[in-house]
Amino acid sequence: MRSIWNGAISFGLVSIPIKLVNATESHSVSFRQIHTEDGGRIRYRKVCELEDREVTQAEIGKAYEDADGSMIPITDEDLSHLPIPTARTIEIVAFVPEERIDPLQMGSAYYLAASGAPAAKPYTLLREALKRSNRVAIAKFALRGRERLGMLRVVGDAIAMHGLLWPDEVRAPEGVAPDAGVTVRDQELDLADALMDTLGEIDLDDLHDEYQEALEEVIAAKSAGETPPESREEEKPGKVLDLMAALESSVRAARESRGGEEAEVRSLPQGEKSSRRAPKETGGKKSMSAAAKKTAAKKAAPKKSTATAGKTAAKKTTAGGTAKKATGKSAAGKGTAKKTASRKRSA
Repeated sequence: MRSIWNGAISFGLVSIPIKLVNATESHSVSFRQIHTEDGGRIRYRKVCELEDREVTQAEIGKAYEDADGSMIPITDEDLSHLPIPTARTIEIVAFVPEERIDPLQMGSAYYLAASGAPAAKPYTLLREALKRSNRVAIAKFALRGRERLGMLRVVGDAIAMHGLLWPDEVRAPEGVAPDAGVTVRDQELDLADALMDTLGEIDLDDLHDEYQEALEEVIAAKSAGETPPESREEEKPGKVLDLMAALESSVRAARESRGGEEAEVRSLPQGEKSSRRAPKETGGKKSMSAAAKKTAAKKAAPKKSTATAGKTAAKKTTAGGTAKKATGKSAAGKGTAKKTASRKRSA
């Protein structure tokens, strides 16, 4: 990777020679401007207003336009002698937890490569110190004619630097949020939770630029003299006024797109109770409906009747057997009494 800046990291009294290289790259398709009538290229020429002639790049310099319109020339030598310590140095000024950095401040990303063998030991020292402390370094550096703020962090075995906006360059979100007075019901929050659980997580490496792929197909087709592929007509979602209905439909669609899998149910730690009611299941596997309960009740009724009849029959049988035994005993008792009486008479 080609370096875009050479300098050093100032870590206290330790100086680490480094090279700055871009950590990201753009894959966007570039277009040229043409004359639509004949396809000729449209080019912009750099012309000097005073001499009314085109000038080369070597003749072009920098200048600051004053309020009255006059130009104040600024040379590269002027910029290289700026009275700041960060002209050729990334000066570390603090170490803070990474969560202290507002993502709104983060901009371009760079890799800091060790420049030469002498830089290997102090570079590794700074990297390991950042790892062990679980913090990031805040630094100041000068690039492209201005002093900037940066954040150094460890990425793999390398040190990366993110350009940061100055705090006063981040606008406050005034007038962005809706007016106060909007209330959200617990049922809507439950469905939103269910939708988030159903969508779940994703591996960012699986994401790709579908627009660029489609654009490349169009370019390839036109280059081969073929008709460009037609775009797929997707159904335009209707205007949904009922938020609950929209959430329920979203949960159902998300589950169907993921093969009907259920949303992950996260159990609360012991001793902690949810402040909201449990999410109601919508779509996918539903709870037993009223009709299903009635059907189940009807199916269960004959079994209950049969069981009751069986119990009744058993009781009758038991009662009958008891009655017969009692009758038998009574008859036996009468026979014994008759025998005893006849014996007395004979005596």
